[in-house]
Amino acid sequence: MDTRNAARIGRDLSVIGLGTWQLGADWGDVSEADARAVLDASVAEGVTVFDTADVYGDGRSEQIIGGFLADNPGLDIFVATKMGRREEQDPANFTLEKFREWTDRSRSNLRVDTLDLVQLHCPPTAVFSTDAVYDALDTLVAEGAIARYGVSVERVDEALAAIARPGVASVQIILNAFRLKPLEAVLPAATEAGVAVVTRVPLASGLLSGKYSRDTTFAANDHRNYNRQGEAFDVGETFSGVDFDRGVAAAQEFSALAASVGLAPATAALAWLAQLDGVTTVIPGARSVEQARANASAGSVPALPADFSAGISELYDRYFREAVHGRW
Repeated sequence: MDTRNAARIGRDLSVIGLGTWQLGADWGDVSEADARAVLDASVAEGVTVFDTADVYGDGRSEQIIGGFLADNPGLDIFVATKMGRREEQDPANFTLEKFREWTDRSRSNLRVDTLDLVQLHCPPTAVFSTDAVYDALDTLVAEGAIARYGVSVERVDEALAAIARPGVASVQIILNAFRLKPLEAVLPAATEAGVAVVTRVPLASGLLSGKYSRDTTFAANDHRNYNRQGEAFDVGETFSGVDFDRGVAAAQEFSALAASVGLAPATAALAWLAQLDGVTTVIPGARSVEQARANASAGSVPALPADFSAGISELYDRYFREAVHGRW
């Protein structure tokens, strides 16, 4: 597994991490035994980054990770959690008092005194330009509750506002073959500032696996069923905000592009992201041991040819640029 570092993170991270939203909720049901098997398989394949949040299953994801790490004390795993979506999304709620409350709960769930990384969880845009928010986060670092902090964002302008803040260690953003806008400004700015970039939704909610057809259905409690129009949260979190039918069609072409370099579609999509200058770690989710192993294998793929990236750009321009590029 290849690793990357960013100055403000201060340690090597595996280029493929593990997103654990699916271990908590919103992707159908995953038993604790299956969740632990996914964590174990990921670690065995060289994954050193687990990404979670205090609202994934109302803390279930954090609790499963905390229990797993407590039972495996020799593992050197970097756990990135998130906070800020346990309250109404009002900028006035982003205070030191609330931050202490939320981080204390995460510390308990994860069974640690100091959280490796806490990310603001896609808060209202105004939060990113509020000095008091960063002052409060600096206070938590000084108090030892958190080692460092970052942000998870929906939009490029939010990412750039956060990168400009000297205490921000990381920016998490949606970036994949169907969402390319962060390549233009976010990755160069983060690289110059020494800020880690964590790329989420790397497979466009599974579209880039090439396994879906227009007739594919999802469980009632799967966000790919209930959030297609943004009914529950930002629509960009589901299939990267692209139309499902167009996504399926583009994914078929992407599968052929992946085959041209001898890779399965999901492996190619993850490897391409992991090899981008400025990307620190990619956090696909996995619901099974097989998925976890396949995802991790993307972290050791040899350098992809330039025409592979050119093919992705052409697909994006033809299928998605008009609909998504100006939106996020």
